[in-house]
Amino acid sequence: MKQVLLLFTFIVFAQGIFAQSTGKLTGFVEDERGNPIPYASVILKGTSYGAATGEKGAYEFSAPEGNYTLKITAIGFTAEQHKVSIEAGEKIQVSNISLKEDQKELGEVTVMGARSEYKVDKPSSSLRLSQPLIETPQNIQVVTDEVLQVQQVIDMSDGVLRNVSGASRLEHWGNLYARVNMRGSRAAAFRNGMNVTSNWGPLNEDMSFVSHVEFVKGPAGFMMSNGEPSGIYNVVTKKPTGETKGAVNLTMGSFDLYRGTLDLDGKLNKSGKLLYRLNLMGQTQNSFQDYTFTNRYSIAPVVSYQLDDKTLLTLEYAYQHVKMSNVGSAYVFSTEGYGGFDQSFTIAEPGLDPTKIDDHSVMANLQHQINENWKVTGQLAYFNSNQVGSSLWLNYIDEAGNMIRNASIWDAIMESAFGQFYVNGEAMTGAVKHSILAGLDMGTKEYIADWSQGHALDSEEAYFNTNNPVYGNPANGLPQFDRSRSLRQRANNTAITQSYSGIYVQDELGFFNNDLRLTLAGRYTYVKENSYGSTLDESQVTPRVGLSYSIDNQTSAYVLYDQSFVPQTGVLRSGEKPKPITGNNIEFGFKRDFMDGKWSTSLSLYRILKNNQLVPEPQSLDDESNDTQYSIQLGQTRTQGIEFDARGELMPGLVVITNYAYTDSEISKDTREERVGNVVPGFAKHLANGWLTYSLQNGALKGFGISGGFTYMADRSTWNWPGDNKKALPDYFKLDGGISWENKKLCIRANVYNVLNKYLLSGSAYSSYYYYQAQAPRNARLSVGFKF
Repeated sequence: MKQVLLLFTFIVFAQGIFAQSTGKLTGFVEDERGNPIPYASVILKGTSYGAATGEKGAYEFSAPEGNYTLKITAIGFTAEQHKVSIEAGEKIQVSNISLKEDQKELGEVTVMGARSEYKVDKPSSSLRLSQPLIETPQNIQVVTDEVLQVQQVIDMSDGVLRNVSGASRLEHWGNLYARVNMRGSRAAAFRNGMNVTSNWGPLNEDMSFVSHVEFVKGPAGFMMSNGEPSGIYNVVTKKPTGETKGAVNLTMGSFDLYRGTLDLDGKLNKSGKLLYRLNLMGQTQNSFQDYTFTNRYSIAPVVSYQLDDKTLLTLEYAYQHVKMSNVGSAYVFSTEGYGGFDQSFTIAEPGLDPTKIDDHSVMANLQHQINENWKVTGQLAYFNSNQVGSSLWLNYIDEAGNMIRNASIWDAIMESAFGQFYVNGEAMTGAVKHSILAGLDMGTKEYIADWSQGHALDSEEAYFNTNNPVYGNPANGLPQFDRSRSLRQRANNTAITQSYSGIYVQDELGFFNNDLRLTLAGRYTYVKENSYGSTLDESQVTPRVGLSYSIDNQTSAYVLYDQSFVPQTGVLRSGEKPKPITGNNIEFGFKRDFMDGKWSTSLSLYRILKNNQLVPEPQSLDDESNDTQYSIQLGQTRTQGIEFDARGELMPGLVVITNYAYTDSEISKDTREERVGNVVPGFAKHLANGWLTYSLQNGALKGFGISGGFTYMADRSTWNWPGDNKKALPDYFKLDGGISWENKKLCIRANVYNVLNKYLLSGSAYSSYYYYQAQAPRNARLSVGFKF
């Protein structure tokens, strides 16, 4: 930390001396539609002075006084040149520069208003789609950094999902990782376009180094590797912007939350070709439950280098360290039902050793513009997560609340490596425009865990009684797990390994000046997997067909047919290997932008048929002594629904984000006729969210803002199969609100969560008892941020 601060001080001092005899140029680079162009090269011709634009298209750099020609280039756009004059000590604002996508002359240029910070018009380059979202034949929603800051979201499990229709989580797992459910199954977890999904991972990304989160609804496996037909969420990390700036934020809140972040952004040389971004975070936090805590810190440096006008290299590293209480300490067990104890109740034992996690990732991205119409991208990544800890469950419980708690070891390693290579290009055949995408994906994943050692904390002679809990002196003492051998030696046959490769190609054919677009795509995927000693080799060709029509420049309609393929792991009582999931999705959608693109809406109707889905097997009394969690392979499930999303700025200062999803998921075919028509567990039929923020734009109270939001879930099915005469989960309603004040430099923000102090929970019936996890009662956060 000292070295980082010294480096930052040196940079600021050197820039101060340099500024005495120089002036500054600032400006904004956009495309013909008014969308910002990130990573455009802005250079004074004949010199080494310049910068690359940030993610919002802005640039700023210093140069000696004089008259120059400003040259602006970007991958996929025609270069532009403008005359500029620089005066010592002055800051010159250059008019917005619009770059053309090809050689054709524009007959007319429409000047757009300021872009909304709460919606985006294009996905990140890691999704590999070059067209604007409104032209894409798929439901894609983007949660921006501004939204995350206003809602004071601190990690991937902490409120991100309220901004997207139909996305939910049912359990916390100690906030170890975010298992996101959408459209009837688990959504695959991606980071910067790479599928990092694991059985119990990846580790939650801290929002300090996250730029935004993209949610792609429905199958995306044709280009993003094998994955569930429900869709993916893609966490996009922060990159250098080319602007010299910084931000520090301090947060404190309920349950002893103390958090600090530092974001440094700037140039490492005068030309602006070598840029950096550094994000640091430290946090300690207890819980509303006794003996439960999560402490973490992260370090995320990024360096980008403009090798020449056509080539950009970006290198990034992220390290997250977590020290937390026993992973199962949030669980509550009862034979009576849900919510029978105060929210602060816990079965955790204070003397248990904490769980520690060290999570590393390294990425390299190289983009090269072959010519004005063709671009090639290569990307490599390595992920490694090491966990040493334990989990908590129970061996016995009776109606009197007598319990025997069991602490079991949970040491694990997640290791994966990925390689991607893809080409984007455009070509014309007569009056038809072709937008072509082709690429190769390869990856390996390995998850090794030791669950073999267990220790009963209590005994039949000295139970832990939930109605009269006593902590600090369990009858059988605390566990002393044997870690004298390496994890690989201890894990035996519990390793899960997977390697895959895939080739894909897509052509989007544009007719009638690209108003009508036909997407044709296909992917061949080969997967080899070893799960708990069982091996499989599977391959599949998955097609994709989409049709999108622009009614006008702010309105489009689309239809999509897509297929998915993903092998799956689990244990069947028959001993057979689970078949891979195959599925197909048909979707209809309508998209409409308002207020010059500041406000966007989308409506989609879909149906997903999913074959061979695994779900937990209903538990029986005879299974309580068996440690194996068996699964059932369903013949076919059908998930259908409606999703509506609206986001953006309705008027100056008024931002509204709202969404609703109706999800109907049931077994449509099965070898056992009695199961047909049963609900697929783990989803809410009705899910609605809303968030409103209003800030005063003028007057003595300029910068003062208020905000509020809600989450509502109804007709929730439990995570497991509830069985006969078991209670259903109650409906869910959570109300949040906050106030803020900010100017260009300072921001003070306070939010209150669960304003109504509702008893909120998730859980399931399990054999002869229930388990559930409560959520926090009314709580608050206060943050102070300063930009420099």
